[in-house]
Amino acid sequence: MRLIVLASFSLLFQNFTFSQGCCSGGGSNPIAGGTATGVLQQYQMEVSLNYQVNQSNKFFEGAEEVEQEGIYDELSSKYLFLRTDYGINKKLTLSLATGYHLNKTLSYKGQDTSASSSGLGDLIIFPRYDIYNENNGNIRTEVTLGFGVKLPIGSHTDTMEIRTDIWELIPPTIQLSTGGTDLMFYSFFLREYKKQKIRLFANSLYIRKGYNSLDEKFGDYASLSLFVSKTVFRKWGVTTQLKGESIGQLQVKQSKLLEFVLSNEYEATTLLEKQKATGGKKLIFIPQISYSKNNFTFFATSEIPLYQDLNGVQFASQNQFTCGINYRFLTKKCEDPPLN
Repeated sequence: MRLIVLASFSLLFQNFTFSQGCCSGGGSNPIAGGTATGVLQQYQMEVSLNYQVNQSNKFFEGAEEVEQEGIYDELSSKYLFLRTDYGINKKLTLSLATGYHLNKTLSYKGQDTSASSSGLGDLIIFPRYDIYNENNGNIRTEVTLGFGVKLPIGSHTDTMEIRTDIWELIPPTIQLSTGGTDLMFYSFFLREYKKQKIRLFANSLYIRKGYNSLDEKFGDYASLSLFVSKTVFRKWGVTTQLKGESIGQLQVKQSKLLEFVLSNEYEATTLLEKQKATGGKKLIFIPQISYSKNNFTFFATSEIPLYQDLNGVQFASQNQFTCGINYRFLTKKCEDPPLN
């Protein structure tokens, strides 16, 4: 039964790319497809592989869709995410995860050319601890907290040739990572009604972004999600999720901004405009269907944006689809407690 709950959370950290907008760090590296909710049994292991597709050619300014007058036309990505979890004991589970960008592409308006990148993104180390887990007849209640770190593996300084022998950084949206070391804070609450096969749960996530080698720090990320999950026909699961997101604006160290002001006024102005077109708030509805057999769970989900309020003019969330498979097994038998 926990497999269905896990599958419903497998997209917890998705869509960071489009949340940051056309001028900011889409590389924040979607922790797409994600993280388990509670903890595993002692000696239990889980392996999860997800495939995510993103595409957007919509632009928002504030809460309204607008025509893009700039040079960009479409933002798209294809992403593989691998996660492994291990139950160290009945309360503590350690998660290790990473992802590979098959393709991150930014198309230019009226041109056949585009900018793109591919490669590894970030490494995520994410332990979580079960602080409360109790069965009371038909009802089970669980509370889990997590604290982790996201370490950049992929580059945030890839370049492209714009003219003969003239190179510049590709837009941050398609860099493989933001380049900063991020801290992750997570909480999870579950209320399960066993006989009715209904689960009500919620989670919160806060990611505190770190500065990269360019002295830039992409906006901190915060989300709150509410879920309802129901098992039907024994092996099928239907889950609905309502997720609210808030993303801060790009920050630049004052020393870098002062350097630009003194040496290149145009660069300083460009940087300030870049900051304005980052961050925002979103409300997203996410339906999901899953199928469990033996130790496997297969799932598919899609995001439906209900509300977006973005700073400046940015790519808006539009189309996102994820499918994946989870496999859970015991690496050794748990020892029975000694008899009194």
